[in-house]
Amino acid sequence: MEEKKRRSVYAWATRFKRKYSFTIASRIKQHSKIIERILDRDEEVLYAFCGQKNDSNVSLFQSCVVALTNKRIIIGQNRVVYGYFITSITPDLFNDLKINSSLFWGSVIIDTNKELVHISNLDKASLDEIETRVNRIITDDKLRLRAMKEAQKEQEAKVEVVEVKKEDGQNEQEEK
Repeated sequence: MEEKKRRSVYAWATRFKRKYSFTIASRIKQHSKIIERILDRDEEVLYAFCGQKNDSNVSLFQSCVVALTNKRIIIGQNRVVYGYFITSITPDLFNDLKINSSLFWGSVIIDTNKELVHISNLDKASLDEIETRVNRIITDDKLRLRAMKEAQKEQEAKVEVVEVKKEDGQNEQEEK
């Protein structure tokens, strides 16, 4: 199962890079390995793409891989010398997605409660696909979370009703 996830991150990212060849990204395999390390056992990669994690089209040395899973968005960057960076965005922290298109490249800005995450130097043709996939996955996750919270509230309400009935029943028995 874990091997399937490993191939999945790299396979999605390389598929994206082949399909949108004007995207500027390097060291995709190393960045994918970083994401693979932190995936939970029950986490499934639904989509991945690569780009530059910065807000400038000039800086070309901050490549990253962005993976959309059934639980969160993970951005992985393996540093050249030592270490790595991971950014994890859960659906409850996700606020908005902004797409910018310029003459040659485009960028995606992920707005969270805490920060803005810029992924730049993306092929202009890829922007529609990225926007569609991110919005679909995040919307589905938010709906799933909302349904789980509502079910949990209903369960808690049932437990409270049962406890009240037991207390009332005990009071009636004590009165007799």
